[in-house]
Amino acid sequence: MKLRVVALWTWLGLAAVGPWFVPAYAADAPADADIQGLDRLAPEDRAAARRQLQRWNEMSPDERARVRRNYDRWRAMSPEERRSARESFRRFGTLPPDERARVLHDLERWNELPEDRREELRGAYRRFQNLPPERRQRVLERFHRFQSLPPEKRERVIRNWRRWQSLPPEQRRELRERWRTMTPEQRRDARQRWRRGEAP
Repeated sequence: MKLRVVALWTWLGLAAVGPWFVPAYAADAPADADIQGLDRLAPEDRAAARRQLQRWNEMSPDERARVRRNYDRWRAMSPEERRSARESFRRFGTLPPDERARVLHDLERWNELPEDRREELRGAYRRFQNLPPERRQRVLERFHRFQSLPPEKRERVIRNWRRWQSLPPEQRRELRERWRTMTPEQRRDARQRWRRGEAP
């Protein structure tokens, strides 16, 4: 979920509040006749602007605050980043309905995360993007393998990861070094002990 949702933040979250929310955000929900430039839009764009205004008027204060934050992010993006976000949003529109529903569900989960957790995940995503292509490919392959595991095995992987993260840094360094010098049989034994919850 993490990787996919972080990508969605850029992929869908920003694109979805791009130029369409400008009139509502800039004027803080004006009356329909007060939307600047509405009369210059094509009829279908005018209808879309009115729909966005209606959505804005129906939002809770928290939702409006989130839209404002997203719009501020949109304005801070470079032209290249905006082009990329628009292209991603266009691709989103071509997804099959079940995949779009899954993407929107993940986006909802993303929006429910506390801001510090989202920032942590954005950082992880930036680090992932900076990896050499072959490392990124390996990470994605592992992620897909993890996603294909039965729920109980995924839970075990997560438990083991948390155990690993809870070890002091010097112990992790020592274990990595020991792992490098192990034979394949020793590694297999070490994996089995770790899965049983025994000390490494």
